[in-house]
Amino acid sequence: MKIVECVPNFSEGRDMAIIDKITAEIQSVDGVRLLDVDPGADTNRTVVTFIGDPESVKEAAFQAIKKASEVIDMSKHKGEHPRMGATDVCPFIPVTGVTMEECVEIARTVGKRVGEELKIPGYFYEYAATSEERRNLANVRKGEYEGLPEKLKNPKWKPDFGPAQFNSRAGATAISAREFLIAYNINLNTTDTKKATEIALTIREAGKNKRDEKGKFVRDENGEPLTEPGLFTHCKAVGWYIDEYEMAQISINLTNYKITPPHIVFDKVCELANEMGMRVTGSELVGLIPLDAILQAGNYYLEKQGSSRGIPQRDVIKAAIRSLGLTEVAEFDIDNKIIEYQAMKRDGALVDMTCRAFTDELSSESPAPGGGSVAAMCGALSSALSAMVGNLTHGKPKYRKRWERVEEISMESQSLKDAFIRAVDEDTDAFNKLFACFRMPKNTKEEEEAKDKAIQEATKGATLVPLSVLEKAVRAAELALEIAEIGNPNSLSDAGVAGLTARTAAIGAYYNVLINLESITDEEFIRVTLDKAEELKEKAIEIANKVQEDVTARLKEALNNKDNG
Repeated sequence: MKIVECVPNFSEGRDMAIIDKITAEIQSVDGVRLLDVDPGADTNRTVVTFIGDPESVKEAAFQAIKKASEVIDMSKHKGEHPRMGATDVCPFIPVTGVTMEECVEIARTVGKRVGEELKIPGYFYEYAATSEERRNLANVRKGEYEGLPEKLKNPKWKPDFGPAQFNSRAGATAISAREFLIAYNINLNTTDTKKATEIALTIREAGKNKRDEKGKFVRDENGEPLTEPGLFTHCKAVGWYIDEYEMAQISINLTNYKITPPHIVFDKVCELANEMGMRVTGSELVGLIPLDAILQAGNYYLEKQGSSRGIPQRDVIKAAIRSLGLTEVAEFDIDNKIIEYQAMKRDGALVDMTCRAFTDELSSESPAPGGGSVAAMCGALSSALSAMVGNLTHGKPKYRKRWERVEEISMESQSLKDAFIRAVDEDTDAFNKLFACFRMPKNTKEEEEAKDKAIQEATKGATLVPLSVLEKAVRAAELALEIAEIGNPNSLSDAGVAGLTARTAAIGAYYNVLINLESITDEEFIRVTLDKAEELKEKAIEIANKVQEDVTARLKEALNNKDNG
């Protein structure tokens, strides 16, 4: 799953009709989910947040920039916030399965299209910057809209995209790729803002002024105060008092959580607060957080506790929520606060059904869900069983030497389980997409050719889903075999069933690959796909058979020993 976040800022924060026209363009693009629209009357600026796959986000961003240039007239704009265009900034942020380099490429592609098709000049900044001087947004935006006519004449500030001509209506746009920003507050059991500020100055990257033993500022030869850096890079922080909560808070912006994650800052603030005779009572997440960041926190605290990290993803998240005190001042809704969970929201998902509802739907006259979804579900059951056996082994004193490895198996099995679960709906989605192609018109030769092409592409897509399930089934079988060998013997039968369900997943997925290949005309695709499917199927069966033989022999041996005893 590839997810990119886009946070464009539009120079309109008062007229909701205009804002609605822009956000409607975003919502019209398939594959995109609008997360937040935050207008500000004083700044006359609206911050919009949406996510989706890279191609969908690119298209939505362009359409939003286009619509903004049509409905916002910068020659009439007034507002407190610095700005230079109808779409003032448009950053792209990697969330899941996407690198910063890919987001830079997205930014460059969108910028090129904006310049060529819309004739709007603009600049790339931060990671997408074409020079060090243009990396800082403040430099790029210096002079704002009013300074653009002269700025565009300066060869030093030739636009990165679009004509070097003043566009009085749209102004100029700054486009970038940047890291995700986490807005995070830590609560203290005090109303003293000064104490919160002292901790904020200690942890923030900018640091604080140096003081001597008497508490006076230390100055250089020119009389300027010397500063000492803070404890964390990519960290901005201030101390303040919140009337609503009747407590002091440390308000923090983490601009690169991969370097400075929330949980490490939280623990350090707890330590500093204790030294000052205070306690941290909890923390608060403002806006959304990437799944990776919250999982890092959960796994960090589970490891500190000596607990297995190979538990379901939601349980890891709950460990983070409890440890960080994220519910002290407000509810923490997992499905709404985590970006990836927002992206995965859908009505009527098969995996959200009860067992009875799923099997009832399966047994109906509808052709989907069918064997492909069931194969994926068998893979999920196999992985879940392997994780369970690992967790029933971890923490038991007699298996201490195996703890590290069984925890690794449980963690990988949980990830594999989640991938299989996604495939349950992906298989049905692929079939429904193919079925939609069959309903396309073919009244003309062009329509008939377009329909045939769409059917072929959709059939290939429907083939690749079970092929990916077959690939994962091999790994599920391998994990079942290993956990059967080193796991808690009291759960040996569970490891055996893990092997059996992995084999069923593999053979079931293989059947679905074969039936889809029948309708494909691309001989090279058929050859490559079939060869791969045959190899994977044989490998999965071979490993699963080893599981069956090993488990059967050991269970019978245990039974015989009991009888002989």
